[in-house]
Amino acid sequence: MSMTFIKAHATRIYAVLVAVLALVAHYLPDLPTALILGVGAAVLGVGEAVQRIENGKTADATGRQE
Repeated sequence: MSMTFIKAHATRIYAVLVAVLALVAHYLPDLPTALILGVGAAVLGVGEAVQRIENGKTADATGRQE
């Protein structure tokens, strides 16, 4: 995937990854809890990056400075 595609669809990609994580955690209950918590923490960090991308797109569209 190119960076322009990722920036254009960051929220959708993030939503799919979080949904897949939830399904994996549900259907593979034998996974170590530490692994699930580590991936969950990483997902929160990615969510922050996605939020910043979306805020930047909003600022660009409205002509505001961040």
